[in-house]
Amino acid sequence: MKIVSLNAWGGRLFEKMSRWLAEEQPDILCLQEVVYAPGSPSAWLDYRDDGQNLPQRADMLRDIMRVLPDHGVTFCPAACGTLWLGERPVPALWGLATFLGPELTVVGQHQGFVHGDFSPTGFGPHPRSRTAHVVRVFHPEEGGVTVGHMHGLRDPNGKMDTPVRGEQARKFATMIQNVLQPGDPVIACGDFNVLPGSETFRVMTRVAPYNLVTLRGYEGTRTSHYPKPQRWADYMLVNGPLKDAPFEVVTDPEISDHCPLVLHTA
Repeated sequence: MKIVSLNAWGGRLFEKMSRWLAEEQPDILCLQEVVYAPGSPSAWLDYRDDGQNLPQRADMLRDIMRVLPDHGVTFCPAACGTLWLGERPVPALWGLATFLGPELTVVGQHQGFVHGDFSPTGFGPHPRSRTAHVVRVFHPEEGGVTVGHMHGLRDPNGKMDTPVRGEQARKFATMIQNVLQPGDPVIACGDFNVLPGSETFRVMTRVAPYNLVTLRGYEGTRTSHYPKPQRWADYMLVNGPLKDAPFEVVTDPEISDHCPLVLHTA
């Protein structure tokens, strides 16, 4: 199987991202920063926060479904907030989504919050609510595989360890433990928003002790669209059966301000 983890950046580079996904056809796509504003009067809206004004693909969830028409999807919103078309407010859901290819059968899953709870009245102040999704799938040739992803907390002060980041890691690890079965290959991935020496990875050793991004010598996971010097954000962790599996941090093409992470399980 081919497993891809990607922070979609609200679909800001949607045309490039959709072409890449259509070509790659991942069996499992773990996508963070997914926007869903059904009925939007425009294909593009603006996200405004801390002086930023970022274009967002208004119906990215359905747009990706059109790119991967045979995949099933689970959307896990963390909040319903306001995007903007000029001065017109447009309500939009924001969260993460898991796309599964047609050969896969879901035999277990857990979706829940690693920080906070669903916010129906706005995105709220940082650190905002964050969700995670874990699935155990059955592949006709590979058997059971457990895959989980989360989008870690953003702290305006940086990617340092904090008590809430430690707690989100413990909740994420517990979610994975609640789904996996003995002998399963395990993948834990996403935009964790922490540095390589974080407590997060010490917590995650109980389910997925091998950090493929650092073990394979990559020096970051951000693209040229990210202007800050700190290049760490996204990770893919695995357990023993996948320690030596083919893995890549994709730097070309650039389809987000985050690089896609690609793992082949067989």
